[in-house]
Amino acid sequence: MTVKEATRAQAGGAQQLRGTDEIRDEAAHTSPEAPAATVAAGRAAQELGLRRGEFELAVHLGLIAVAAGPGGGRPRVPEREVARLREDPGFPDGLAERVRTVGTAEGAALLGIAAARFTRLARAGCVSPVTFYLNRYRAVVWLYLADELASYAVREPELLAGRTPLGMRTMLEAGTDRRARNWRTQRIERLLDRTGDPWARAAVEATALDPAHLAEVVEDPYERAYLARVRPEPVFGRPGSVAARETMGELMLADEPDEILWRRINLTLGLDHARGVRPAPHPGDDHEARTAPAPPSARPHALSPALSPAPRLAPPRPLPVVESATLPSPPAEHRPTGVRKPGRKRLLTRLGWGRRSDG
Repeated sequence: MTVKEATRAQAGGAQQLRGTDEIRDEAAHTSPEAPAATVAAGRAAQELGLRRGEFELAVHLGLIAVAAGPGGGRPRVPEREVARLREDPGFPDGLAERVRTVGTAEGAALLGIAAARFTRLARAGCVSPVTFYLNRYRAVVWLYLADELASYAVREPELLAGRTPLGMRTMLEAGTDRRARNWRTQRIERLLDRTGDPWARAAVEATALDPAHLAEVVEDPYERAYLARVRPEPVFGRPGSVAARETMGELMLADEPDEILWRRINLTLGLDHARGVRPAPHPGDDHEARTAPAPPSARPHALSPALSPAPRLAPPRPLPVVESATLPSPPAEHRPTGVRKPGRKRLLTRLGWGRRSDG
């Protein structure tokens, strides 16, 4: 995709996403007595002209709706979803282009800039990786959506040429690298989009915290065990190799104080909401139906008010690319609508932040 085609591609992408949403809504309301006809993921990828990795990325991005396999088996694709995608005017090139990924060199060539400048933009958080792989030296190689890079070139042409703004230079000289953080944030948001169950959503928030932080926020060991049990994973799971799984486990953890604090706050809010819907199971509980998570097909906007997602605070924004490189503090009045403003001491105590600071 060229920069000139980005605007047209964005319009077509919005229409395709609306179609995917309609398929998901139908799946959420389909009667169990009349299940929709489905095909295996491999066959769907073949019919859509996608390689397996491209197909899995399309599912992760929400471009292709899938249904849970029988008995909890591998996901399957509704035949109507395959037909809808094949009927798109841009098929097959349009869908393949939307999941095309590029590395640093190819991404820089796409934007018409030097590879070193592309790396600086990525480290500063201007462009976000969508996935990664490990090279033969087990170093992380980030990959970016070509479609998103083209769109970025349309939105921010001034950052592709000329002198790097002072704010960005200061960030980079201080060693800032937001690639993992941006990848982590987008991954969490996409997993949250796939579930409306309050405990599963809290479990997604918990994936960004290391065991020490998690234990401080969730003191009940049975609640921590339940979060681990209901935690949703990407539809097709984690990378296959041991090294890739270990690397992903490290990359998933928030590693900057402001991000850690925001994740702890969102987890605390999510837990409050989840406990209000149903308690986590404890030894001796025999009400399995009361503690079972909602079906994966449930979507937050389609749930009843009692199961609506808990309010969340947005993570801190990246440092502004302006003449000041000072991280702005979130405004005091910035808090979710309908959430009671807790006292400072009470909130820090619940987050365990006070105990950590005292040490």
